[in-house]
Amino acid sequence: QVQLVESGGGLVQPGGSLRLSCAASGSIFSSMGWYRQAPGKQREMVAIVTSGRSTAYTDSVKGRFNISRDNAKNMVYLQMNSLKPEDTAVYYCNARRQLGSGGYVNYWGQGTQVTVSS
Repeated sequence: QVQLVESGGGLVQPGGSLRLSCAASGSIFSSMGWYRQAPGKQREMVAIVTSGRSTAYTDSVKGRFNISRDNAKNMVYLQMNSLKPEDTAVYYCNARRQLGSGGYVNYWGQGTQVTVSS
């Protein structure tokens, strides 16, 4: 069975930094990433990294956030710098596994709250 365990969320002042971590069980995933959902808004992709370490970011976090993964440990990280109040949201870890049929399965963590406030 696959489980994703997140850590690193909390309260931080504007301009500060946090690092989110996600530990995954099972084999290597084709991609892992972070999504977030703020009150009254839809869930959005924040950053994704593939097993080959290609990355993609939503425009609002480019230059401020960095995603990385450790394939040997099956972990993914999100370094968040220069945090803004609008970054406040619940952040979810995501992992995607390819199937032999060509399809895929997505797995999700329970989420961790990030609050940016003075």
